[in-house]
Amino acid sequence: MTVLTPEDLLTQLRWRYAVKKFDATRRVSETDWQALEEALVLTPSSFGLQPWRFYVITSQEIRDQLPAISWNQSQVRDASHVVVFAIRSPFTDEDVDRFVVRTAEVRETPVEKLAGFRNLMVKAIDQIARAGQIEAWATFQVYIALGNFMTAAAALGIDTCPMEGILPDRYDELLGLREAGYRTVVVATAGYRAPDDKYALLAKVRYPTDEMIVRL
Repeated sequence: MTVLTPEDLLTQLRWRYAVKKFDATRRVSETDWQALEEALVLTPSSFGLQPWRFYVITSQEIRDQLPAISWNQSQVRDASHVVVFAIRSPFTDEDVDRFVVRTAEVRETPVEKLAGFRNLMVKAIDQIARAGQIEAWATFQVYIALGNFMTAAAALGIDTCPMEGILPDRYDELLGLREAGYRTVVVATAGYRAPDDKYALLAKVRYPTDEMIVRL
C-alpha cells in the first residue's frame, strides 16, 4: 500500500487554498473524480448514520444558473465539478432503521442481533431532536465530509473552494431537494486554478503552531 509521507501531506495542504478563479477549460479526470466521490462516501459520521447526500452538478445548464444564487461567485460556473452538501431533513427513527438494515446486509448478520445498537441510536437521536438540535447535529456531520473532501482533493492535486456564500433555499428549489427530503448546507467546487488567480500567490495566514496546539 502506498502511503503519503508526512512531508508529502504537508506539501499538499500548504499548496491548497480556496480557489477564487477556476480554469473553465480543465476538467477532473473520471478516475480522480470517482476517487473523490468514494472519499465522500467513506467519510466518518456519528454512529455511522450518514445523515447527508452529496449532489454532484456537472450539467452546464444547471451551473449557469448557480452564480445568481451564490452571491455572483464564478466558481460554481467555471469549476470542473460542483458538490452540494445536503442534510437529511428531517432525520428520524426511520433513517436509523434504514441504517440498521444496511448494516445487517453488509456485515451479514441478522437485523435482530442489532436491536441493542438500534435502540441506542434511536435514544440518542430522539434526545437530540427533543432538544431542537437535530438539524444542527446533521450539519456538523456534513462539515466533516466537506473537510474530508477538500483534503482528499488536495492529496490528488485537485483544487477546491468551500462556499457558504450561497442561498440554500434557492439551491433546494433548483435541485428539488426538499421533495427528496434533504436541505442544502454548503457547496464545494473542484477543478484547477486559473493561471491568473492572484490568490494562489498569497502567503497562507495561520497563527503559529505552538499557539494553536496545546499539548497536555
